[in-house]
Amino acid sequence: MIHLQEIDGRRAACWVNNGSFLPERRTLVFIHSSGFDHTNWIHQYTPLKNLFNIAALDLPGHGRSEGPGEQELPAYVCWVRKALDGLGIERPVMIGHSLGAAICLSFAILYGDRCTALVPVGGGLKMPVNPLILEGLRQDPAAVIGLAAKFSVAKANRERLSGLLRESLAGVDPAVLYGDFLACSSLDVKLTAAEIRVPTLVVCGIDDKMTPPALSEGLRDRIGGSRLALIEGAGHFVMLEQPEAFNTVLTDFLDSLPR
Repeated sequence: MIHLQEIDGRRAACWVNNGSFLPERRTLVFIHSSGFDHTNWIHQYTPLKNLFNIAALDLPGHGRSEGPGEQELPAYVCWVRKALDGLGIERPVMIGHSLGAAICLSFAILYGDRCTALVPVGGGLKMPVNPLILEGLRQDPAAVIGLAAKFSVAKANRERLSGLLRESLAGVDPAVLYGDFLACSSLDVKLTAAEIRVPTLVVCGIDDKMTPPALSEGLRDRIGGSRLALIEGAGHFVMLEQPEAFNTVLTDFLDSLPR
């Protein structure tokens, strides 16, 4: 179900389990990628909703959340902290894709005591965005969206998913999408990733062209004790392209966490 609350005078939305969170269950917080919304995670929260407390956020300016969006990671991190406070969530497992991964990494560095574990998906120590993409979002957003929808999934999955991704991105204000990419491009945790002390699972599609596996390997190498799961037959949207494989590595990781 969609839960609504107010953050800084604007409506904020997220998908949550029906009913209240159960204290005996682990809580998962999902954060979507640039230009998308909570439905990034539909193949996760649908099968997992009876096992975990789940909150899949719509960042400001996305989905059903009001606002212009942000252009800086710290602003998104602050908004997420306020969203968790409003939901009464303490020490969840933070799971984020792309922009969401950048937000989760930054959150864990700033508020390490506020999360139990971390799952950055399609992320890296740095997540540079080609300046031509940023300029294209100002001059010809439809062309950039078309290319992003094509190259963000593995070639074998393009016919199945590229149209859906293109349609989703085309429904977002180009200024919001520009801000998301700009925020993503500012990530640099080369010197601070080692400060992350919670159990971490880094996930990446083997065919990811947007944030290649080498970036995920860099995260694994800098975050002490972290694990890396590379999933075959998937590009950047690994959780949509290979949901069963993704859910298996995710649940195995969750089951390994201390109670």
